Amino acid sequence: MQRSRRRCNGTAMGSIVLDLRPGLGIGPFSLGMPISEAFAQIEQQPNIYDVVHVKYYDEDPLRLDIVISFPDHGFHLRFDPWSQRLRLVEIFDVKRLQMRYATSLVGGPSTLATFVAIYALFGPTYPGIYDKDRGVYTLFYPGLSFAFPIPSQYAECCHDREAGLPLEFPDGTTPVTCRVSIYDASTDSKVGVGASMVKACVPPLPADSLYMEEVRVKASIFYCHLHFVLGEELWFAVGGQHIPFGASPQDIWTELGRPCGIHQKQVDQMVIHSASDPRPRTTLCGDYFYNYFTRGMDILFDGHTHKIKKFVLHTNYPGHADFNSYMKCNFVIHSSDFSGSLDQDVNASKCAITPSTRWEQVKEILGDCGRAAIQTQGSTSNPFGSTFVYGYPHVAFEVMKNGYIATVTLFQS
Repeated sequence: MQRSRRRCNGTAMGSIVLDLRPGLGIGPFSLGMPISEAFAQIEQQPNIYDVVHVKYYDEDPLRLDIVISFPDHGFHLRFDPWSQRLRLVEIFDVKRLQMRYATSLVGGPSTLATFVAIYALFGPTYPGIYDKDRGVYTLFYPGLSFAFPIPSQYAECCHDREAGLPLEFPDGTTPVTCRVSIYDASTDSKVGVGASMVKACVPPLPADSLYMEEVRVKASIFYCHLHFVLGEELWFAVGGQHIPFGASPQDIWTELGRPCGIHQKQVDQMVIHSASDPRPRTTLCGDYFYNYFTRGMDILFDGHTHKIKKFVLHTNYPGHADFNSYMKCNFVIHSSDFSGSLDQDVNASKCAITPSTRWEQVKEILGDCGRAAIQTQGSTSNPFGSTFVYGYPHVAFEVMKNGYIATVTLFQS
């Protein structure tokens, strides 16, 4: 699926210049950056990035890359669908984007990126690879590749891997690059066009990085009885914090730091289904949220006791109304019958529920909970359609139409 937006008074194609950083990125976009940071860069320069397309596979968002494309500038960004971090930059129309390397310009409408010019600018390298099926010769540098279309009459010039460089044809001409790829060089992979694009890997995170930190929730699960007994706390695998139900705002500031936002809770529209409190409700109640957007989490406090009563964990899948409002929360809800310790990998357990667990798998673990409530989030302004909320004791799952979990809400009463 493709989503796009257009702003007025944008820049003409080919009129921007972005720094080319082999193995690192281009312009403000760095390999390994979360997709939310890329969107933040786009929002900061709306007159430059005035036409933006977001592409993803709606039926299975973990199967293919999430792509942010800039058609007017001839390049796009490929994000790993699981980690939602930038793994590959592709310049697919070199005439539309002018790149700067050191003090020299490459590409754009006025500077032809010929094989001879590229070789002179970036220096000697090993002979490239010729794909006879595509008719493309790819030249590689660390973290960088250039693809050149080869006319069929000159294909024989490229068959010999020891052919002289720079590549020139018998008539004295030299090919012009049609595609530039920028990727992480730490794996020594050669990333070009076609199938070799999958070789581009996301750069490793630093050992102490909190991005996609595993958040573990322990529960007692009794199969086929719809019984789910939640543990007392959330455990953060990297930072080592233990956040229990009933903790105070001061406790949370101490453990997780200042929240990204604080807002008062709207009255839960599902309360009408509860027989325990039939009193009419006003638009607002005393409860309030701490929003930790960078952790993919909301924490709800009781407005009277000022103690934690709910955790809301977000998966940040494209196709959901909250996409890009949160970073992805890498939660693991695992059964207490898992015999390993908390510092072991519980993802392999058949009882674990993670952001990649589909709804049918959740039902296999917890049993069928019956019909879902339909959540529209304002159907007139939400182009993604409704979601479905399934409730069990102490946990509620918001599920997208493709069967993936959008949010998990944990509560004790």
